[in-house]
Amino acid sequence: MALVLTVQSDAWNKHVTSLANSVRGLVPVVKGNGYGFGRDWLATRASDLAPTIAVGTIFEVSSVPAHCTPVVLTPSLEVPEKLRDDTILTVGSIAHIEAVASSKISRQVVIKIRSSMNRYGAEVGDVAQLLDKCRTTNLQVRGVSIHPPLTGTSADHVREIENILTTIDPSLPAWVSHVDPQDFADLQSQHPERQWFVRLGTSLWHGDKTTLQLTADVIETVAVTSGQKVGYHGVEISQSGTLVMVGCGSAHGVSPLADGLSPFHFSRQRIQLVELPHMHTSMCFIPSGQPTPVVGDWIDVQRPLITTAVDHIQWI
Repeated sequence: MALVLTVQSDAWNKHVTSLANSVRGLVPVVKGNGYGFGRDWLATRASDLAPTIAVGTIFEVSSVPAHCTPVVLTPSLEVPEKLRDDTILTVGSIAHIEAVASSKISRQVVIKIRSSMNRYGAEVGDVAQLLDKCRTTNLQVRGVSIHPPLTGTSADHVREIENILTTIDPSLPAWVSHVDPQDFADLQSQHPERQWFVRLGTSLWHGDKTTLQLTADVIETVAVTSGQKVGYHGVEISQSGTLVMVGCGSAHGVSPLADGLSPFHFSRQRIQLVELPHMHTSMCFIPSGQPTPVVGDWIDVQRPLITTAVDHIQWI
């Protein structure tokens, strides 16, 4: 069995390099499963693009090459003493600051300002208090961070960022997300008094989806008749056809789509799931008379790579 990510090497690298070269102040994001490529490998690739790499948590800092500076996007309430000295941590409250300040090392931090997403971060009016707290606890403030929601356009996000920063000291660099390269360049030109950084993840690594294909192999087929019960939960088949066992499942992060539909396609047709994918196999059903794969054929898999653990990456 295998779940394989096939990448068009030249086209993928061309997109990544072109986008990276067009952005001044780029901070590549390498977090979670490394956008499907593997975090360690992707961090090495990112180190060719910028001197600073953003990761999700303190536990992902180990993926960042020694010659790059890691910046952690998620606040931590406990900071291990062995964490790299050059790590930049995110704080968005007094509790976050106190957790970082408890370290024996004078840490670097960015202050997270809460956006309309209302996740974590300080209210704009509380930033001055956090700045004072950082100074009195000997933390080095490297700027402020703003993370707009996915909803809305890049232009909407720019307006929100500008509104938030109206009362923020322009000597503090701004670290932002979810802004298109051109809009980010406009921010830089319209506010030259401030140093700007933009975190790019999905648009950098998955920006050209035509270069990526996710497939899984067929490891068995079984002819079944109407009324026959199959699978872990004894699902009754409503018509005759073929069970198709696809070589990926919940262990790979494969599940139905958000609307409940099957993520599998063969011969440009969606294949019905018999039951939820289980561990390393998904049981599908194809009615008699429809195009049916045989053992060894490959099935297209429709899943977001950020939640998928592939068995193999094939660069072609």
